[in-house]
Amino acid sequence: MSLEREQLEVDVLIVGAGPAGLSTALQLRKLISRHNRDVEPGVQPGTPMEPSILVVEKGAEVGAHSLSGAVVDPRGFNELLDGLSDEAPPYEAPVSEDRVHFLTSRHEFKLPVTPPPLRNHGHYVASLGRLVRWLGNLCELHEIEVYPGFPAAELLFDGPHVRGARIGDSGVGRDGEPKSNYEPGIEVIAKVTVLAEGVRGTLAQQAIRRLDLSRQREPQIYSVGVKELWEAGRDIPPGLVLHTLGYPVDSEDFGGGFLYSMRENRLALGLVVGLDSPHPSNDAHLLLQRWKTHALIRPYLEGGKLVSYGAKALPEGGYWAMPQTYADGLIIVGDSAGFLNSQRLKGIHLAVKSGILAAETIFDALKSNDFSSQSLSAYQKRFARSWASRELYRVRNFRQGFQAGAVPGFLRAGLQFLTGGRGIRHRLSISPGYECMKRISGTSGPVAQESLEFDKVLTFDKLTSVYYSDTSHEEDQPSHLKVLEPSICDTRCGEEYGNPCQHFCPAGVYEILSETKTGRLRINFSNCVHCKTCEIADPYQVILWTPPEGGGGPNWKQM
Repeated sequence: MSLEREQLEVDVLIVGAGPAGLSTALQLRKLISRHNRDVEPGVQPGTPMEPSILVVEKGAEVGAHSLSGAVVDPRGFNELLDGLSDEAPPYEAPVSEDRVHFLTSRHEFKLPVTPPPLRNHGHYVASLGRLVRWLGNLCELHEIEVYPGFPAAELLFDGPHVRGARIGDSGVGRDGEPKSNYEPGIEVIAKVTVLAEGVRGTLAQQAIRRLDLSRQREPQIYSVGVKELWEAGRDIPPGLVLHTLGYPVDSEDFGGGFLYSMRENRLALGLVVGLDSPHPSNDAHLLLQRWKTHALIRPYLEGGKLVSYGAKALPEGGYWAMPQTYADGLIIVGDSAGFLNSQRLKGIHLAVKSGILAAETIFDALKSNDFSSQSLSAYQKRFARSWASRELYRVRNFRQGFQAGAVPGFLRAGLQFLTGGRGIRHRLSISPGYECMKRISGTSGPVAQESLEFDKVLTFDKLTSVYYSDTSHEEDQPSHLKVLEPSICDTRCGEEYGNPCQHFCPAGVYEILSETKTGRLRINFSNCVHCKTCEIADPYQVILWTPPEGGGGPNWKQM
């Protein structure tokens, strides 16, 4: 479809209204306001600046796609809000108690000493959705334009220079033809484009591949966090942080559970499971349901009710897997760039810091009117000098150590802790998660496929869970999940792996319409909760996740 698209020119385009993207916008506005206050009375030479800043977000509203009951290190927000707001972030409660338990199927053992990375004194239990909505309100207060329901679908290039992004079309039918309400997506032309799309961002992947931004880096690896929000049936003081190791996660896999108590007797809980599992039938959703039946967890939930469900991938490759975070006209921040500490199970403070560093770099680029790769490389240099870099460097080999299994992983983690992150080698190599999946003949068995009767009170099947995610997509549109080589699903994938997509997807998107191992694949794209698991875990890497029509997806209002 060849057509003329409307163009909108801005100085700074930020793709994604999460912690990293909104922090970039707010810090940049703060720097510009300080500059203008100084130059207007003649305190320093220069002229006032009024650059246009635009944030676009694929969710129907700011915070709709932000999923997490989280424990937040306030360091990033303290730095961001200095000189910006006197109001504290809407944390749920300060952490009042840390507990770590090792689980077997029938028993639990509380660790007598909480491992240092999981000590959360001075941190806060929080709802990421509430934090993001609060940041969005701050942007409105500071006259920053934020447009939800605008999914960026494609980076615009002029040779190696990024010149902006194209917003996805709306009003396209399932057959690919325009409907009566068709509207072509506009092209946003920007001097600098900031990619803050979250984990495995669509545009970030386009940039990384086209500009070879991951050269000489380790491949990124991921886990998926499958999460629920509950209203407890009894009074539970806010501030409890409980982590579990062991059951029901297999000893060959990376993962664990968490339960955080929040205000109004709400509980955020979930299970994180590595997407570098050797088991084709690994099913994080099913493992979460089984985890909730454990004698340690069940009492917290009995008498309560499920409020919300969701899933998100987590970038856990760490320091060595971070791509080059800049190019001509481009900066990558937050989870899109791998700003996550998997040892501490924290990334929000790092995402905020990445936005602060990006804003400082963009501010200098605006003053010099230089948006070249050389100019924007100052972002990487700022990161190298920051506390964020020091934190990630100290855990640079943590997640790699677990690809050999849980026991070797914990032994290596202990050695790394004693040696400042080094461990056995300065830089441990790692394999992409999809390469770790074993064929049916070579796997030890379908670990996650033990029978479980879903009672829809404590445990829920996938379709019921999706209902609680408040996911909605326009049905009459092309599927945003593309299988590039469909014939593989009907032949090789079924024979070699038993079609693992029907297991690893936590939303029941992929359905095999056959009672045999091979069969026709049906994609129920309207179930998609935007976790990106399918694109990550597919052993053939033939699934492509693209943004659906604007506003589609989950609506995690209470998460």
